[in-house]
Amino acid sequence: MLAKLQPDIPRGPGWVYEPKWDGFRAIVFRGPGGVTIASRDGKPLERYFPEVVAAIEAAVPGPAVIDGEIIIAGAQGLDFDALLQRIHPAVSRINRLAVETPARLVAFDLIGAGDDDLGAVPFAERRRRLAGLLLPHPGVSLTPQTADPEEAAGWFVRYEGAGCDGIIAKTDDLPYVPGERVMVKVKHRRTAECVVGGYRVASKGGGVGSLLLGLYRDDGLLHYVGHTSSFNAAEKVAVQEKLRPLEGGVSFGQGRTPGGPSRWSQGRETDWVGVAGELVCEVSFDYLQGERFRHAARFLRWRPDREPATCTWDQLVPPNPFSLEAILAG
Repeated sequence: MLAKLQPDIPRGPGWVYEPKWDGFRAIVFRGPGGVTIASRDGKPLERYFPEVVAAIEAAVPGPAVIDGEIIIAGAQGLDFDALLQRIHPAVSRINRLAVETPARLVAFDLIGAGDDDLGAVPFAERRRRLAGLLLPHPGVSLTPQTADPEEAAGWFVRYEGAGCDGIIAKTDDLPYVPGERVMVKVKHRRTAECVVGGYRVASKGGGVGSLLLGLYRDDGLLHYVGHTSSFNAAEKVAVQEKLRPLEGGVSFGQGRTPGGPSRWSQGRETDWVGVAGELVCEVSFDYLQGERFRHAARFLRWRPDREPATCTWDQLVPPNPFSLEAILAG
């Protein structure tokens, strides 16, 4: 079951709210023969998270189908990079990381229990049955929930410090509808002024495919933080013409640079054209993953009034840390 993006938290009778977790969405099948965990696109996950399998076997006493999120809690909150490290073919590496950076399941819906298919049962009843089903275990938690929109708005602000990336809202009479965007998600969206340090050429039609963005750190170097690619065909050509006089200039090089080919690029062209770091643009972004934007940022406007040297990392400093344990404890 999916969620549609909205700018504001919905209000009114019947709405309930939960934190939006930043992890791997997972459907858990607890059967008499063991545990199977499927990703959102149906890929098996259990081999990558043996400690989560063991936790589910201990916390879920009988057959059940549970919707939830696999997360890893790091020193600075949710650690999505640590989750990515788990998708690895070497069993020895997975077993080592299961001890060093253990994952856990945050459960938020119950699709089936025993012989009962709960898909048509109202969400409030599914939630009640889920809470009654789970046995106490540090590796499996029930997500917090509130019916108070003001409390949810407070969570939206405070829980960002723990790495949560927004709020999920649903109605208490909602059936479970796989593949349909019947929930609501409200995500953080912030802006930053970034230096344009290079670009990648569009794969079709010519022009700029994406601008490569940088920010200055305390070391005085320009570090790559992500890209923006929100241009139509005419804009791609116009932006490339704007950048041509700056090609070959100094920008990235000593700081963190745009990556080359990797296991994530799947053979796509990753070459880039460096330009002198003289232009500044304002972009909006939803979330940081380590020291870069998780997703492509959205281009908003050029900022000729900003000096590149003033585009510093402190724009992206996250809010005060908030304990994940405090969230899960309610």
